[in-house]
Amino acid sequence: MPKQKTNSGAKKRFSLTGTGKVKRQHAYKSHILTKKSTKRKRGLTHSGLVHDTDMSRVKQMLCLGK
Repeated sequence: MPKQKTNSGAKKRFSLTGTGKVKRQHAYKSHILTKKSTKRKRGLTHSGLVHDTDMSRVKQMLCLGK
């Protein structure tokens, strides 16, 4: 049986925490920042966690099982 390949895009976008949760960055922080408020940009700076409903799909892309 061949080896499973990790999804290259997911590999760059997600990382695991010590407890096994998946950490992610917020979107909409890369360009067209002049029209966004400072408060909004500051909120997008902080990382978040992947929601429980998406966790199994993300872990499957990262070849971590369920």
